[in-house]
Amino acid sequence: MLLDSDAESDVAYELCQVVGRAILPYRSGDAFGTAFFFRDGDDPVGESLLTAADLVGASGGELGLRASVTEPAGVAPAVVSEAEIVPGWARFPGDGVAVLPTGGLHRYAGDGGWRWRVQPVPAGIAAGPEVVARLGADAGSAFVLALGVREDGSRPLEVAIERVVRDADAVRITTELPPGYVGAPVFVVQPDATGEVSPYCLGLVLHGVGGHPVATFDRIRAVLPVTPGDV
Repeated sequence: MLLDSDAESDVAYELCQVVGRAILPYRSGDAFGTAFFFRDGDDPVGESLLTAADLVGASGGELGLRASVTEPAGVAPAVVSEAEIVPGWARFPGDGVAVLPTGGLHRYAGDGGWRWRVQPVPAGIAAGPEVVARLGADAGSAFVLALGVREDGSRPLEVAIERVVRDADAVRITTELPPGYVGAPVFVVQPDATGEVSPYCLGLVLHGVGGHPVATFDRIRAVLPVTPGDV
């Protein structure tokens, strides 16, 4: 669904309010990306951190902690080394996805005297096959929530309003995104069952040249009940 510019701005603003605190900056060596919290149902046990598989696996990976996603203020560290989190990332290179069950993140926070204050992307807006099927060769509006990389090294929350298309089973963002955007969630809007226009989390951004493939949520859901390890 292609929106006009005013409607796109409204959607971008609303997404920042609803899931802005789902987003974390990720860094592995010289590679910068984005990860985001996803909760599959109401049980915190079903919560995971998601990103692109190509970003993780090298030694020295770390998650940045934005001030808005932890409490009380001033207690959490600036970064969390992934080496300190057990269980670690489960990588699924064939699907382009990496999954980190968040139990270890919550234990780490508790041991340090702080807690997470996040807004996970809820399962209710994860795009099902019918949402993906409604995409086509005609470009639709896409919204990417990411932590960009500024010249001073800061990682502000940004929303890139782009275009998304589908060719057979391949879904892609049509333009190349700035550094830091790989692994970020991609949202679209479509009519729901009642005809109301609603946002859906389509999936996450993968590496690309001149554009970016999207790992859609049908692929992501297939690997969510996982144990750590490459598959």
